[in-house]
Amino acid sequence: MTVGLISDTHGFWDPRIPTLFAGVDHILHAGDIGSTAILVALERIASVTAVMGNCDGPPLDARETEVIDLGAHRFLVHHIVDPRAPHERLARSIDHHRPGFVVFGHTHKPHDSRVGAIRYLNPGYAGRVRFNQPRSLALLDLADPVHPMRVIDLGGL
Repeated sequence: MTVGLISDTHGFWDPRIPTLFAGVDHILHAGDIGSTAILVALERIASVTAVMGNCDGPPLDARETEVIDLGAHRFLVHHIVDPRAPHERLARSIDHHRPGFVVFGHTHKPHDSRVGAIRYLNPGYAGRVRFNQPRSLALLDLADPVHPMRVIDLGGL
């Protein structure tokens, strides 16, 4: 099973996303979506689970945290996460749901670390180029336990 990971689109649709996510089984959007059009476009590729980011608001109808089982793996998706010290409410949710993966955004930087039994993943920033920030998204191959996240550089589009 392959999962597409994306975050911080801020309303920008990169036209390469359908090609880059072709064949994924599910897409996780870790917040700062920016527009319902982003979710509609992602849904044309695969089923989507998305959460609100700190820059999102109405008319987006997403929750702050989502938990989803994909294959034999449980994912918790939340926008702002400090893997070493999650805030109290998030820590309770992690303790309750016991995910194998926590997918987050907000930092605009790819991240892949393990804290205990949990793998923390951030696909980076997929929004419009600004402030010379690198842009990326990621693919997660759940069949490859050694290197499950592959960050894809979106360059300066």
